[in-house]
Amino acid sequence: MNHRPAHILPVIVASQFAGTSLWFAGNAVLGDLQREWSLAPEALGYVTSAVQLGFIFGTLVFAFLAVADRYSPRLVFLLCALAGAAANLGVLAADGGLAPLLVCRFATGFFLAGIYPVGMKIAAGWYHTGLGNALGFLVGALVLGTAFPHLLKALGQSWPWELVLTGVSVIAAGGGLLMYLLVPDAPNPGKGSRFDPRALVAVFASKGFRASAFGYFGHMWELYAFWAFVPVVLAARAAEFNVPLWSFIVIAVGSLGCVIGGRISLRAGSGRVAFAQLAASGLCCIISPLLLQAPPAVVLAFLVFWGIAVVGDSPQFSALNAANAPPASVGSALTIANCIGFAITIGSIQLLNAAAGTLPVEYLFLLLAPGPVLGLLALRPLLRTTHLAA
Repeated sequence: MNHRPAHILPVIVASQFAGTSLWFAGNAVLGDLQREWSLAPEALGYVTSAVQLGFIFGTLVFAFLAVADRYSPRLVFLLCALAGAAANLGVLAADGGLAPLLVCRFATGFFLAGIYPVGMKIAAGWYHTGLGNALGFLVGALVLGTAFPHLLKALGQSWPWELVLTGVSVIAAGGGLLMYLLVPDAPNPGKGSRFDPRALVAVFASKGFRASAFGYFGHMWELYAFWAFVPVVLAARAAEFNVPLWSFIVIAVGSLGCVIGGRISLRAGSGRVAFAQLAASGLCCIISPLLLQAPPAVVLAFLVFWGIAVVGDSPQFSALNAANAPPASVGSALTIANCIGFAITIGSIQLLNAAAGTLPVEYLFLLLAPGPVLGLLALRPLLRTTHLAA
């Protein structure tokens, strides 16, 4: 039995929330930057994609160098939280230029690779049993962290954008300190295998991993593009909406889907839970042109429901990928799946970015429907077995 202090999971969750608040900090203040710096509307897609690209690059570098295996994961988490906070503050010195802004967001994404995945590793070191349930809370913390800058902006709509970014950086740095001071190194942290890019064939050679990975890819096509463009849809749909507040709510409620889905998976299995939630969010894509033209209350209720479904399957895909990865190359296979998934988000974000200038806003999310549809088709073989999030 793995004996651990009761505070471990709450502290990891709080630290994960604080660190990942850096993810959409640029998006939360982008409206202000567009007005002050005369940035084009397409800056939204570029800024969001820069973070994703930085995260992909950082994940590969950390995996190649086995950073979290060679050094204390909590020290890595602390240093990346501090560096990510500094990169986020670098926007203050961008001086109105899009290129420096993108560099800062890329750097922020790079250091997020030492926060989100490393936080997962720390949790896995303490939770050899019950990891599936812990993943629900950890991904829920990621969701809340992603949404938090929008809340900060909503609470201080008169605040200068510099203060919002500073607040996010202070919170992220505080999360790193919290992890380092209150979560000791796990007694049996385990060592990951050396990253081997040749493990790419594992995605295609293993039927179970192929099913879970391609289901995850379909999920990722939808997720971050939905999060990035929720404020755009809200702003265009009704002038009376408090866009930052409702953007926070729509994204943040996804944490409920993560936690509740994690609990249900203990009985129903991760495959079935992931399939049900991906089907629900895929249906939302398909009917979005109709419901986004409904009365404002219906629009808000619809987006809140979608916010729960769109990310609730994330912990289950993490569990499925880990359970189905070839035993000899688990670390490499998961790194490859993660990087491909985030690369896919850049494609969907840029597609919506390009379409936003010509397509009515109510039809934007229809472009996300192929992801869930193809993901559901790929996931079907896993419905015949009970893959628990353990």
